[in-house]
Amino acid sequence: CYDELCALLDLVAPTADDRIIALGDIVDRGPDSEKVLEFFRDTPNAVSLMGNHERKHIRSARGETRAALGQKIVRQQLGDHYDQWLAFMETFPRHIELPEAILIHGMFEPGIPLAEQRDTVVIGTLTGEAYMQEHYPEPWYANYEGPKPLIVGHHDYLKQGAEPMIHRGLVYGIDTGVAHGGRLTAL
Repeated sequence: CYDELCALLDLVAPTADDRIIALGDIVDRGPDSEKVLEFFRDTPNAVSLMGNHERKHIRSARGETRAALGQKIVRQQLGDHYDQWLAFMETFPRHIELPEAILIHGMFEPGIPLAEQRDTVVIGTLTGEAYMQEHYPEPWYANYEGPKPLIVGHHDYLKQGAEPMIHRGLVYGIDTGVAHGGRLTAL
């Protein structure tokens, strides 16, 4: 969703001193995956976290899993540059801890330090979701106790495409369904 990214950045008007951090899934969602990848590669102080879609591209290219339709389409769109973009996606961190907050794409298991979180949970894979549902009957974010706020993407938890989910002032789910007719949200 490159056009939506540009519109949001025009609204936010970041300065050269600001850091732009995407929470992952910058591919497979919207018509311009390559333009979004180029933005994060070419823009100083811009970085994307590893989302489940980037992880699936990497794993399917290695033959570790089957590519979904979204990955097949984007692979075709990226053409001869696909391997270069895979190498770039492999550099994406699985989380970023700031003085003010922790940023991840997926979920967070309670009582487990950030560095010891399962990749499948923090990145938000189907395996990670199944693990969390099996071990925690309530929504994962209901168990988050801090101490820092947690900023996540991955799902439009309110399923409105308009407002982010804010749980107890500790978990901010800022995916508001831009790829499904909602809007792109920043914090």
